[in-house]
Amino acid sequence: MKQKFWQGALLSLLVVIPLSAEASRQITDQIGRQVTIPDDVNRVVVLQHQTLNLLVQMNASDKIVGILANWKQQLGEGYARLAPELNQKATLGDLTHVDAEKLVALHPQVVFVTNYAPQEMIDSISSLGIPVVAISLRHDPAGENAKMNPTLADEEQAYDQGLREGITLIGDIINKPKEAKALNDATFAGRKMVRDRLKDIPAENRIRAYMANPELTTYGSGKYTGLMMAHAGALNVAAATVKGFKTVSMEQVIAWNPQVIFVQDRYPSVVDEIKHSPQWQVIDALKNQRVYLMPDYAKAWGYPMPEAMGIGELWMAKKLYPAKFQDVDMQKVANDWYQRFYRTNYQGNN
Repeated sequence: MKQKFWQGALLSLLVVIPLSAEASRQITDQIGRQVTIPDDVNRVVVLQHQTLNLLVQMNASDKIVGILANWKQQLGEGYARLAPELNQKATLGDLTHVDAEKLVALHPQVVFVTNYAPQEMIDSISSLGIPVVAISLRHDPAGENAKMNPTLADEEQAYDQGLREGITLIGDIINKPKEAKALNDATFAGRKMVRDRLKDIPAENRIRAYMANPELTTYGSGKYTGLMMAHAGALNVAAATVKGFKTVSMEQVIAWNPQVIFVQDRYPSVVDEIKHSPQWQVIDALKNQRVYLMPDYAKAWGYPMPEAMGIGELWMAKKLYPAKFQDVDMQKVANDWYQRFYRTNYQGNN
């Protein structure tokens, strides 16, 4: 009885101020839900790592009161240096679940979730009187907006428009529209140089590339990673047969015989495994020593991120076609971005 009384007393203390007590407005999230939120949002919980990264780049860390527990795994251990204040934030869930008691205790005005968060998760948060905003960073056709691996008739438009809309929406919600516009402008400004310098390379002469993840997983079509490779002048060897994020066989990778292999910054051990594994040595990328660990600003998580589009595609294009980008100093390019949006110097690999 004492335990039940204590639990009841605790829950009675964890009361969220009703939204009706505040001036409010209505927004539409990226899966098409109408959500009523306060006019002035200063307390948010973020259960999606992409949105967390966008908030940091909009200089909005002070508005964050809770984050997903595995944020370091999702963003990489080095991310804590860019936003050390995140180490002091409450942790309370992940992409698909949340601790309701911890959530209520934080008194958030908005909770950001991923577009494929389970409906029961969204419903359980909403039932507490807390607005839930789903972010996809895609502009999807009807029926595809809540999927992890959507079917997209036009991937280019879906990701470009969706990222613009997502950044703008997040900026509007947290009352930082100018910061959102600056981030959007920088994101899309970096692509023109790459496009102009590679426009004369015919499709049949594009370099065959493969994105190597742990345990023979890779990205095919329907993911931003493939578009990133295409923008950088590469032919993603997995695009024709793989949809989304999947495991492939070693025999298939050998048959594809990529000329270049990229590995995401968060998986450095994969580079060592590939370089020292006998079965990989028959592949052209190994024969010509063209296996590259991507810098942390080229965050190819299957979703577009501002620095991946703004400067990561340029880094990739320079690795694929070094002669066309001899005048580009990626260290300076990266440092300029990090000083502007992370308020610190870039210290990673290039």
